[in-house]
Amino acid sequence: MLTMSKVAVVYTDNREEGTYQVIDLLGINPVKGKKVILKPNFNTADPPPASTSIVVLKSIITKLYDMKAKTITVAERSGPVDTHDCMKQKGLFELAEELKFQVVNLAEIPLEEYVHIIPKDSHWKNGFLFAKIYQEAECIVETCCLKTHQYGGHFTFSLKNATGLVPRRNLNGTAHMREMHSSPHTRKMIAEINTAFTPDLIILDGVSAFVDGGPAKGTMKEANVMLASTDRVAIDAVGVAILRILGTTPEVSRGDIFQQEQIARAVELKLGIQTAAEIELVANSKEANELAEKIYAELLQRK
Repeated sequence: MLTMSKVAVVYTDNREEGTYQVIDLLGINPVKGKKVILKPNFNTADPPPASTSIVVLKSIITKLYDMKAKTITVAERSGPVDTHDCMKQKGLFELAEELKFQVVNLAEIPLEEYVHIIPKDSHWKNGFLFAKIYQEAECIVETCCLKTHQYGGHFTFSLKNATGLVPRRNLNGTAHMREMHSSPHTRKMIAEINTAFTPDLIILDGVSAFVDGGPAKGTMKEANVMLASTDRVAIDAVGVAILRILGTTPEVSRGDIFQQEQIARAVELKLGIQTAAEIELVANSKEANELAEKIYAELLQRK
């Protein structure tokens, strides 16, 4: 018997309304009474889809407080840009003052605040360091964008978003990110970072998308979609399907979606569903249903 994972699909060009709608459509409340750690996609301060829209972030935080989250902390590391500068340019500190949440700059915390992780059959030379604040979190919410990744990831949604939870260098001064991006196993290593934690809620902003280039610059198309799920494999597979519908790079277009290395390795590691048939798309409008039908067709297509 298949274990189904829901992915909520809202067709919209309004990020604020779409955020509220897609969380409601998923129909869960994992944050009530919890101390929430929130992971945005702030690798740079470029506008979406290069990084998380401040409108989306504000909407998520407002919604989480409406859902009775006890506290909210936004914790992130940027790269290649300076994290504090990125947060400042994005308006995060002003938003924190307005909405009363905490901000943790993961680039400034001591290495003692990271834990050493060595996944089974790891493609990392000696594992990686991972932020304790996420490993020990009571509840994790993450928000990601819809875009390709030209530096080895091929695409960057939920699974790739986890790289911000690894410091740029390890205890011996070795460059973690250089190791990952120069490896022939980059996409497998991305998936392996995700063994260190499990998100309770994922919101993907696909109002606009990069169909090539990325993560900071690329050819932008309007996808007009917001997604939500608790399953990283499911939401990333749907993200790949949407990029294929829009027309994207050969790397993202090639083969079965579940043969994409990030997804295939995540399946091996049991980070989510095992097959495309286990994805249940939930839509809230005629337009969303039409998009869902196209997504299903891509998910189940054999190439």
